[in-house]
Amino acid sequence: MKFAIAALLGATAFAMKGEPCRIRNPNRAEPRIKDPLVPMNDLPTQKLWNNVDGTSYLTNIRNQHVPTYCGSCWAHAATSSLSDRIKIARKAAWPDINISPQVIISCETTDQGCHGGEAYNAFEWMADNEVTDETCSIYRARGLDNGQVCSAMNVCRNCNPGEACFVPDQYLVYGVEEFGHVSGEEPMMQEIAQRGPIACGIAVPDALEKYTGGIFCDDTGDMSIVHDISVVGYGEENGSKYWLVRNSWGTHWGEDGFFRVCRGTNNIAIESDCAWATPKDVSEKVWHQTTEAEKNDPNNDTTVYEFPQPTYNGNDAPSNEKPSTGGCRVEKAFFEGGEKKHSPHAWDLIAQDDLPAVVDWRNMDGKNYLSWNKNQHIPQYCGSCWAQGSTSAIADRFNILNKDVASSPVGLDAQVIVNC
Repeated sequence: MKFAIAALLGATAFAMKGEPCRIRNPNRAEPRIKDPLVPMNDLPTQKLWNNVDGTSYLTNIRNQHVPTYCGSCWAHAATSSLSDRIKIARKAAWPDINISPQVIISCETTDQGCHGGEAYNAFEWMADNEVTDETCSIYRARGLDNGQVCSAMNVCRNCNPGEACFVPDQYLVYGVEEFGHVSGEEPMMQEIAQRGPIACGIAVPDALEKYTGGIFCDDTGDMSIVHDISVVGYGEENGSKYWLVRNSWGTHWGEDGFFRVCRGTNNIAIESDCAWATPKDVSEKVWHQTTEAEKNDPNNDTTVYEFPQPTYNGNDAPSNEKPSTGGCRVEKAFFEGGEKKHSPHAWDLIAQDDLPAVVDWRNMDGKNYLSWNKNQHIPQYCGSCWAQGSTSAIADRFNILNKDVASSPVGLDAQVIVNC
């Protein structure tokens, strides 16, 4: 089993050389800049947004290649860096907002969905249109070019058992206020230090695909930009300057999904062509009110998903056994060999009277330890609350254990639980 999983990860992780997921648009829109960045005279020598005075301002790391390969690096780079900047603007308060790359690859028509694009165009689109988060529109690795066309339901959907999915009456939306270009070591440092992560195009030499750790310095001279990533910080180690980069190839690649690359020499063209965006004011929630036209968008998914959902006998054939028709939480759980307990329990060590009056892990001494919010009902209804609740609770405990300064928040996969 371990070999099979490792082989699957290896097979799905890269597959980069056949087709670039970053395509440059020769007719880019003009930048929209209201308040130009004023350079700092005392620019810090290090700024790493995964640990600023003990707090991480980075959002979830992703894998653009699951559930199937999709050349959507550009959408991931843009939405991840914007999500980080929203988190920075909200001072890392609960909840994390993970802007949906699915909306971009379905609805942004300047680029080519799963066949490539660039983050700059995604920023422009989000300046002109509302975008949602992944509780409204989960990533499906299909875009306008291969079957997941833009619709009101692809911007936000919800699903009930035994019915067609629908567009909610209202939902939270986000957007871009300003966007622009940046290139060169010091301008990039200024932008990152003052306002947060940016999206950059890079070359991908063979050695980078095989990267496992350390400061990467390509010696082939490859400067052909074929991939977009988000640069989330910069620093120095043992006299070597580096950029801290988040990729979109999953946590099993590189340094938990991140890599560091030489800074100051334009290695892999990382200092050539970057983009940034500032989020619209996030001090107040902005709700989209759904119109009748949006509810009846002809591109909406009108499939009525069967419920109770059929079970399967292991051969992809429906089982004759009648599935449960109740809620998504059964009455009782059973443990083979008994419950696994830790001894002593916390309540054996701390008296009831000594417990704090209030415990709220969304805000413990000013820090949020909770993992991302989920929606078990998309892309279609699934009675998986039990798997969502357990994986979310354990992910939260990992964040508590890590003191919330891991490279990115832990977000465990409910899919593994409902499958296995």
